[in-house]
Amino acid sequence: MARSRRQPALVHEIRRYGAPWKPPVALISGGECTVTITGEGGRGGRCAEFLLSLGIETGGVWALAADTDGIDGSEDNAGAILTPDSMTRGRDAKALLARHDSYGFFSALGDLVMTGPTRTNVNDYRAILIR
Repeated sequence: MARSRRQPALVHEIRRYGAPWKPPVALISGGECTVTITGEGGRGGRCAEFLLSLGIETGGVWALAADTDGIDGSEDNAGAILTPDSMTRGRDAKALLARHDSYGFFSALGDLVMTGPTRTNVNDYRAILIR
């Protein structure tokens, strides 16, 4: 699974203690996430799976994760958008994450980022806004 322990922990630190930065703050990062598939894989990609994991671990924040080439893994989305209420609007987040079906989660919410192929594969991009 595309689980980053560092970014959710940083979100918690900023929310709870205002450290190392006081809100509002945007955490911006790049580079490709890795996903370890166990069992049958579902639909989705690294960026959407990162966001679903982030949402589960933080309860939801404003965040975007997308691949600059316009294709996040096996589907037609570039990535997805996480909102503070994504976890309450969506269903079965943990079960979908376990099945690697982040596409299904964000598609049901209408929160996939759809750009079409850009033919420019520079990086994966992530932005997390903490208010």
